[in-house]
Amino acid sequence: MKDLIDSIRQFSAEREWQTFHSPKNLSMALSIEASEIMEHFQWLTCEQSQNLPEKKRRQVTEEIGDVMIYLTNLSDKLGVDPVEAAKEKLEKAKLRYPVEKAKGVASKYNDFD
Repeated sequence: MKDLIDSIRQFSAEREWQTFHSPKNLSMALSIEASEIMEHFQWLTCEQSQNLPEKKRRQVTEEIGDVMIYLTNLSDKLGVDPVEAAKEKLEKAKLRYPVEKAKGVASKYNDFD
């Protein structure tokens, strides 16, 4: 993670883009890039989405890279460790979605009996 953060910082510094990379702008860019991932799957069946042709898979891979860069940059600006944030969120999810209630069920936690 540190190498990626350092690379993103250097890339931005070389272009003098730091002034544009406010949390507001980065969060908007992150959302846009995530939407670009969805665009590749629009109108595909579930099966088609799991068996992408190689060209489409490369395009989705590039968009995932964009999302990772913006998420990492945003996390860096806010002083958030994204790996730790994900681990903490997973622990909360384990409490909200206990195996005995959530296994094989797509319901939201507040819809459990």
